[in-house]
Amino acid sequence: MPPLIFALLTWFVGTAAVVWLDSRPRETFQTSHRLGGLTALLAAAVIAFYADDSSAAGAYIGFAAAIVIWGWHEMGFLMGFVAGPRRLPCPPEAQGWRRFRLAMATVIHHEIALGATLLLLVALTWGQPNQAGPLTFALLFGMRLSAKFNLYLGVPNLSDEVFPAHLEYLKSYFRKRACNALYPFSLAGGIAITVWAWSVSESAPVANGTWATGALLAGFAALGVIEHLFLVLPIKDAAMWQWAASSGKPVSRGPAAQPATIKAPTRAIID
Repeated sequence: MPPLIFALLTWFVGTAAVVWLDSRPRETFQTSHRLGGLTALLAAAVIAFYADDSSAAGAYIGFAAAIVIWGWHEMGFLMGFVAGPRRLPCPPEAQGWRRFRLAMATVIHHEIALGATLLLLVALTWGQPNQAGPLTFALLFGMRLSAKFNLYLGVPNLSDEVFPAHLEYLKSYFRKRACNALYPFSLAGGIAITVWAWSVSESAPVANGTWATGALLAGFAALGVIEHLFLVLPIKDAAMWQWAASSGKPVSRGPAAQPATIKAPTRAIID
């Protein structure tokens, strides 16, 4: 299967799965998260096992395993298990450093968990030819942080109507404004990563690991650019996932998904 199609299908299936699990009754969350954790551990073991595989197949496997791990982290965030010590709305008078500190307190535990996981994947594959797993996770982490800071600083399209009730307080930390100074750099950075990854793929021999990894990363980076465009365009992208929601409940992603995701291609998978 061509890498770009594989990246698109992985994003589509992964996002739909997180949306469905997150929209089920809350009493199912603990079981879903525990089973997801076991799957994530297995995915990490797979990344370590295939770290010395420099073939295209090894790149596909590492890429898919990283998406599984990322999806589990997003489940933990969206289901309310791992977020931050603060679960309260932002005080209306909070500005500057205080507002930033309070906002960080709402998600810091999740960010630490993501950072620790990235370091683990780097350690598992250190010095090995197959870097698809850690590179994919790093790309998702970077896109999520970019989307989060843009939501914090202010963008025209917040899409905050899709938040689950237990994350309602996060809306108060977003700003709706024409744009912010970071946004052009975020968009340019996403485009640059897309072009760089594609050029790496194009310069490598067809059907080897570098060729596949570059194309897979280019595909996901391009999806990240599209998600950033949704931040400024008057398009409710959550509607495309309504079909995957259990019992017709409103879609909640991170995000990204999401994703605070809370926006990045899923927004639950790429948030």
